[in-house]
Amino acid sequence: MWLVRPAQPDDLDQILAIAGTQSARLSSTLPKQSDALAYKIEHSLASFAGKISTEDDPPRFLFVLENTGTGEIVGTAGIDARAGNGQPFYNYRRDALIHASHELGVSRRVEVLYPSHSLTDNTLLCSFSIRPELRESDAFELLSRARILFIADHREWFTQRVTVEIQGVQLDSGSVPFWDSLGRHFFDMDFETADQYSGQLSKTFIAELMPPNPIYVTLLSEAAQEALGQPHPMTVPNFELLQREGFQPGCYLDIFDAGPVLEARTDSLRTLVTSHPKSLHAANRDLGETCLIAAGERDQFRCTLTPVSETLEDTLKVPVNTWKVLNKTAGDRVRIAPL
Repeated sequence: MWLVRPAQPDDLDQILAIAGTQSARLSSTLPKQSDALAYKIEHSLASFAGKISTEDDPPRFLFVLENTGTGEIVGTAGIDARAGNGQPFYNYRRDALIHASHELGVSRRVEVLYPSHSLTDNTLLCSFSIRPELRESDAFELLSRARILFIADHREWFTQRVTVEIQGVQLDSGSVPFWDSLGRHFFDMDFETADQYSGQLSKTFIAELMPPNPIYVTLLSEAAQEALGQPHPMTVPNFELLQREGFQPGCYLDIFDAGPVLEARTDSLRTLVTSHPKSLHAANRDLGETCLIAAGERDQFRCTLTPVSETLEDTLKVPVNTWKVLNKTAGDRVRIAPL
């Protein structure tokens, strides 16, 4: 069975192996350095335990996807309770200016990018990575949507709006058109290095080094202009899943690779709206519709996929092996959502 649960210190090496298979953009939220990842797991566990609540260092949660048959960790997903984690959360806001001359009879609409931190303190879905062979599987959907079930049962920790950054266009050669056309001129470092700094330190250096003035899109390279708001091909399944969840691209772009930034009202998310609390009971056979089922509060949170059948008494019948995976027993409260 597949199980989503909080990351533990013993998962460190396996998570590092997953990080090593990902592209540069994911390194910012899933560090490839052992010390940085160990700190991320430690902070996550403190957050799950309810020990992190300060505005300067808000709760951050890291989940793993485990194959319960083998114990192998095959994916990760995270939630930052507040985007920016106490620091400004920078993006570009896509807008336009009208340049006109009445004397010449000329009027032209010019697209511009404004540095913005308007999305700071929104809840942020982050650190999503999964083994490539599972990207088209139910495990992929479980890993992403389990976070929404966690939010549903811990609503007080999260804000009214949720944001997700999607990886932007990167070429097979490793080139990032938007970064190469803009950011490199101000940072004097390659894309991956800048991206790692933004995740492991803070994004304050962006404000210190990036120009505070609007960026005229027409001055960017053609490849950079074409990349604006476009997801990397390998993130399209996640992009489409999030859109089905209720997220929509707005006017914001990732400040490094110009990938789309998605937004949604938390209480309108499909998984949250369609989920329901139930009482757990046993089923003799694996019958019924396959659903996501979550149980446990804080660091005891567990989420898996299981066949379920419902009764008129508002109880839920699931196979006994599902009980074991969730560490629950008859009569315990769980939350389900349709797959």
